[in-house]
Amino acid sequence: MKTLGKFIKIDLREFWPDEAKSFTPWLSKQENLVVLSDEIGIDLELEGIEVHIGNYKADIVCRDISNDQKIIIENQLEKSNHDHLGKIITYASGIDAFTIIWICSLITEEHRQAIDWLNQNTIEDIRFFAIEIELWQIDQSNPAPKFNIICKPNEWVKSSKDLKINKTLTETKQIQLDYWNFIIDYFKKNKTTLSLRKPRPQHWYSLSLGKSKYSLSLTVNTMKNKLGCEIYIRGDVS
Repeated sequence: MKTLGKFIKIDLREFWPDEAKSFTPWLSKQENLVVLSDEIGIDLELEGIEVHIGNYKADIVCRDISNDQKIIIENQLEKSNHDHLGKIITYASGIDAFTIIWICSLITEEHRQAIDWLNQNTIEDIRFFAIEIELWQIDQSNPAPKFNIICKPNEWVKSSKDLKINKTLTETKQIQLDYWNFIIDYFKKNKTTLSLRKPRPQHWYSLSLGKSKYSLSLTVNTMKNKLGCEIYIRGDVS
């Protein structure tokens, strides 16, 4: 008879002793941002860590590849507190961020209510996420991170998987999703070095090239039966 493993929850501080020196550098790596991207349904690309905003420093600043908007990620390897709640609002206003992600080991009930209130009472384009992070291993395996979304924008659909479950995909959307799944399988079989994201039912698929000033976007036009490849160049090099 086959033996099943046992899930073991790991203390975050055992793997990341220091929030600024170990957790933030870990999360800022593209392969780890992809894990977070897949969970929240936003294509994240790193712009910088410990970014100066006035007299303060934001842990991580990213951009949304799909629309070039700024994203703030604030890390807290302990339960949420008022200090960090104030920081995320300060940082967001300082760089005009449209998405704010607060990652903690525990989101308290009062801070869950605060983030829900912000999502309900700010303009539609401003999005707040409160996320709890956990570390798990099976027996003696390597620890694996797990992001649990506690708060998210109203009516937010995080992934194409949710759409499929809700049976809301149109025929065109299903074709787009199937095509991107095919492309991803092709990339994996050919051992690409690109960071692959979870596909979504849309007419484009964005790829990070490892630098914030460059990105690649594949497109599919089902009406005209055309495929496209676009390279975006930003900043002084454009």
